[in-house]
Amino acid sequence: MDLARYVVDAVVLEGRSYREVARAHGVSKSWVGKLVGRFRAGGYEAIEPKSRAARRIPHRTSDELEDEIVGLRKELTELGVDAGAATIAYHLSQRHLGVPSVSTIWRVLRRRGLVTPQPHKRPRSSWIRFEAHLPNECWQSDVTHWRLADGSEVEIVNFIDDHSRLAVGSRVLPVATAPKVLEVFRDAGARWGLPAALLTDNGCVYTTWHRGGPNVMQTELLALGIDYRHSRPYHPQTCGKVERFHQTMKAFLAKQPPAGSIGELQRQVGRFVAYYNDVRPHQSIGRKTPRTIFQARDKARPSGPKIRVGAGVRVRRDRIDKGGKLTLRHGTRLHHIGVGHVHKGKRVTMLVNGLDVQVISLDGELLRHLQLDPTRDYQPQGS
Repeated sequence: MDLARYVVDAVVLEGRSYREVARAHGVSKSWVGKLVGRFRAGGYEAIEPKSRAARRIPHRTSDELEDEIVGLRKELTELGVDAGAATIAYHLSQRHLGVPSVSTIWRVLRRRGLVTPQPHKRPRSSWIRFEAHLPNECWQSDVTHWRLADGSEVEIVNFIDDHSRLAVGSRVLPVATAPKVLEVFRDAGARWGLPAALLTDNGCVYTTWHRGGPNVMQTELLALGIDYRHSRPYHPQTCGKVERFHQTMKAFLAKQPPAGSIGELQRQVGRFVAYYNDVRPHQSIGRKTPRTIFQARDKARPSGPKIRVGAGVRVRRDRIDKGGKLTLRHGTRLHHIGVGHVHKGKRVTMLVNGLDVQVISLDGELLRHLQLDPTRDYQPQGS
């Protein structure tokens, strides 16, 4: 028996005074009087504890808006794109003037059983991020794989702008070859403007420097004055933006009916790119669309030396060490080429045609031109 009912029974049934009951249980006489009054007016139900919760919360999200949030969640999930609280908030802002906060939307989704709280992940403050300052300052490119309805494998080559995340080129190919990838690059450059630099992995469709000479992609980049950069082997994080783009694209494609042909898959990819560039808010660029960010600033342009590379010419990118030297392997022997302490730390392009070696800076200056002496390890300046 709870205290309220015991106090009421002591007064009403046993005839004890308010003061005596209050003193015996360490409560006030007025509280005993209120309980007895409520009992005489409504019986035992009237003295049951009542909820202190507000009957009406003026700022609570309406049921209609909660239903709209749930509807957006399901719509985005079925589409195969990001359906988090921040993305839902962005889409709501396109429909309404005042929208709930991201945390409120998350609580609605949790209350409706659509999300499960998880332990905190790695803090954002610990991330090390690199981003180009201008549109077209740097593009990233990579090739990914997909399967058609009959199980046959195709490849999708993608180019994205590092600054805005804009997908500037995306094409489905039976097999990605250097000439086909170059064709995609040219089409993207004709539409969006040429980039100042291109960052890729070490795939043979992009680079064959490790085989002794440039392929058609590298030759084109050198001729256009575009700085070519590549990640170190087995380190995909360097090209993390385009790798993440692959994940987002594949999540979308997985929600579509399996494509029966390359043409059908290309149409699906085209729909995704249109949504990604113009509709989907991107978390890494302040929840804006890539096209909005791309169009907000002036575009960078190629600024490197335009180098024409003949057949049989070996092209090598390197950085002059702190001693003012470069290294070059000829045959089985490693040679050191003196360029000068004044140039230490500079990134250069080396054109090697037999024993003829040219060292060119990224701004087009010829730093050294020499005939390599294969009998000497060190090639001093002036030789």
